[in-house]
Amino acid sequence: MKTKASSLSLPCPGYTDARLANGTDSCSGRVELKYLSEWGTVCDASWDMNASSVLCHQLNCGRAVAVVGAEWFGEGSGSIWPDVFVCEGNETGLSECGITWWSRAACSHRQDAGVICSGSFFPLDNGTVRLSGRSRCEGEVEVLFSQRWRRVLLDSWNRSEASVVCRQLACGSAVGFSGSAETEGDGCVSGFRCSGHETHLGNCSTPQMLNCSSSLHVTIVCSGHQPVRLVGSGGDCAGRLEVSHNGSWGTVCDDSWDREDAQVVCRQLQCGTALRAEVPASFHPGDVPIWLSEVGCAGDETSLWECPSAGWGHHDCSHKEDVWVMCSGKVGDGCDDSWDKKDAQVVCRQLDCGSLWM
Repeated sequence: MKTKASSLSLPCPGYTDARLANGTDSCSGRVELKYLSEWGTVCDASWDMNASSVLCHQLNCGRAVAVVGAEWFGEGSGSIWPDVFVCEGNETGLSECGITWWSRAACSHRQDAGVICSGSFFPLDNGTVRLSGRSRCEGEVEVLFSQRWRRVLLDSWNRSEASVVCRQLACGSAVGFSGSAETEGDGCVSGFRCSGHETHLGNCSTPQMLNCSSSLHVTIVCSGHQPVRLVGSGGDCAGRLEVSHNGSWGTVCDDSWDREDAQVVCRQLQCGTALRAEVPASFHPGDVPIWLSEVGCAGDETSLWECPSAGWGHHDCSHKEDVWVMCSGKVGDGCDDSWDKKDAQVVCRQLDCGSLWM
């Protein structure tokens, strides 16, 4: 078999210069090569990732992230060089690659090749971000970056960036973030640097685009997605506390549970204030996962997800320790004119819920 290096290719000394045109910086754009004294474009049928990597290295732009078509950086004008570059990918410049006349194709400027190098800094289009997953407030982070939706790499992501995304999407605060499985793609984004106080991801430092296959992608959960509910009492404002995680409901262990924690739950459910409630005889333990334990709210939080805990699924509890919460909203929609502690005590006794906890 003939080797491409010997029989199919020759050195290409005729190309004297190279550039990336019409990009947002010198490290992205339409591939243009200078042959003797004339600039021309390269047909995308004659250009591959190896040649792109060599060109990026030659331009001091890092490594190639993606090879794209004319829809990215527009159509060029003038000559179209049809030569097929034969690069291994580790050359320091295109002059070290060979060229071949095999596989030449008739091209127009609609097929001009473009390259994005890792050293390129693309503007984040209007700072647009979305979460691709179960709901608007949970899922894999995607940003509109250079006119396409791009996944975000986990390697430089932290709680500050997650907080900004949740705030921008009106999804409350960041509950947590993790890495999703590796998948292929034509370019991912990395390098966001947020303080955590920005209102918009576009106000953070400018990221760069990298190869998708080298890292996990960011998945975040915002408090706006994480519902809580009280079940088992026949009403919405009293019952066994359950929280949703990864699409399934689970209970909360009563280790370290106190009035401050209950106050936050009642506030989040818009059920008034927490009442001290002894677990009624009719209480039924859950048969779902135990999601939370060691919850430690200060009492002034607006959501349970702002409180520290042992983490999802970390506990040494049984369902006999499931949290039961009663809120003052259980009383109903009666007018609170002249309502006082004695009235509340009567209601608690009537409901077989122990004494008032206020």
